[in-house]
Amino acid sequence: MSYIGMNTKTGRTITDMDHINQSVKDILTTPIGTRIERRNYGSLLFQLLDNPNNEATRLRVISAIVMALSQWETRIKLDQVELLTDKEKLTMQITGSRTDKPNETFTSEIEVASWRH
Repeated sequence: MSYIGMNTKTGRTITDMDHINQSVKDILTTPIGTRIERRNYGSLLFQLLDNPNNEATRLRVISAIVMALSQWETRIKLDQVELLTDKEKLTMQITGSRTDKPNETFTSEIEVASWRH
């Protein structure tokens, strides 16, 4: 099954992996409670960015990513979430497989503003 969607920046048609990647980024970068009539949509990621950059926060961030994507993006099954940080940004490297096409892998890399050091 192929998914057809719209690129949120260009308005052009996108399919499959581009649509899933766009969806993953939208889910993770949308704070819970900010969507009208869909208040539960999004992730807790931005609530965690002001926490210290330590192992406990890293685990909470990974948990927030897994919980949000498990709930809102059922086309993928996560295998690994890696966090890479520097002083200016947090990069999330997410890998897994497609649930509709089990032989296809999924990879997404998303950057957001980093948390405190």
